[in-house]
Amino acid sequence: MTVSGGGPHVDGGAEPTESSTLSLDDGDIHVCQDGPRDAPALLLVHGSASSTRSWDPLVPMLTGSHHVIRIDLLGHGRSAEPADRSYALPDQARRADAALDRLGVEHAVVVGHSSGGVAATALAEQRPDLVTALALIDIGPGLDAFIAPQSAAPGLPQWPPTDEQLRRMASTAVSRAGHRIPPELLEDVRRMTLHTFTATMRATRAYLEQRVLPDRLAALGTPLLVIFGEDDRRWRSSSAADYHAVPGAKVELLPGLGHSPMLEDPPRTDGHPSAGLHHEPRRTSRTDGPTDVLQADRTTPYGRTERRRTGGLNDAERTDLVTPNGRTERQGGTPCGFSSPVPASPARCSRTGSPDTASPSPS
Repeated sequence: MTVSGGGPHVDGGAEPTESSTLSLDDGDIHVCQDGPRDAPALLLVHGSASSTRSWDPLVPMLTGSHHVIRIDLLGHGRSAEPADRSYALPDQARRADAALDRLGVEHAVVVGHSSGGVAATALAEQRPDLVTALALIDIGPGLDAFIAPQSAAPGLPQWPPTDEQLRRMASTAVSRAGHRIPPELLEDVRRMTLHTFTATMRATRAYLEQRVLPDRLAALGTPLLVIFGEDDRRWRSSSAADYHAVPGAKVELLPGLGHSPMLEDPPRTDGHPSAGLHHEPRRTSRTDGPTDVLQADRTTPYGRTERRRTGGLNDAERTDLVTPNGRTERQGGTPCGFSSPVPASPARCSRTGSPDTASPSPS
């Protein structure tokens, strides 16, 4: 393992992030670690065409009680981008498992954003003994929740994309027009090869086509928390109700936020992975209710709890709204969206080549 001393500080008074590279069979995987190493492990998994840096605003709020681990999935960020390796979600999950094993982590709460939630689900399927609880942020339960673009996605005239193309691609990652996406995240997209970009997008679609996430999760018995920005423009926020098919699942909607709540409003997002999962996770059996682990003092007649948040962490803890059926979801979601363009024949393209055609794909 190679350790870099150039990791960023998570805040002015905290220890610097430990940035390292793990050499795995499929290629090098970049890892960031923050917080006390003897604290409960919390793994954060980014979405497609993103990186560990998408969690930067949230990390300082989690390190007080967690050993926070972030990885760049293969093909992303500062990890390797091999052209001859699989980018299927089960393979990405296998690499995350190998990374945690190298770090000596035996149990972890896993949080995944967007398609990172799909990778987190795959990891829980492969290693139910490792994943003690799951939190999924803004990932639809299936492809029918994906918000198709208003018009057909045009093919990219070049790769890497131009600044204007990057801005258009990123526009639906947030709910508010004019919200500034951190430039380093845009640069992460530009640094990807066209092959890894298209392969990772297609991997999400393939995994969701095989089986929807609630069906997969219901079979696991893993404690589940689902967080959704009500104004998500990539996945219908109303689809979050489908996760109630998972026994004991908690679904929480964030009014006024979109697809990337940890970028748009980190303090409000912090109330979810950390408030719901702030106790050291314990091993559960299939008869244990997920709500018992996620938040032991709140249950409903059907084992379901759902919150709509209008303020900070303390407000959230005081304003839980639970109906007799355990649901308080507001239907909605802006009826427009973006999907990253995916060329139909990437083999004829290179980093400087031009894809021939493009089709919508979830991101």
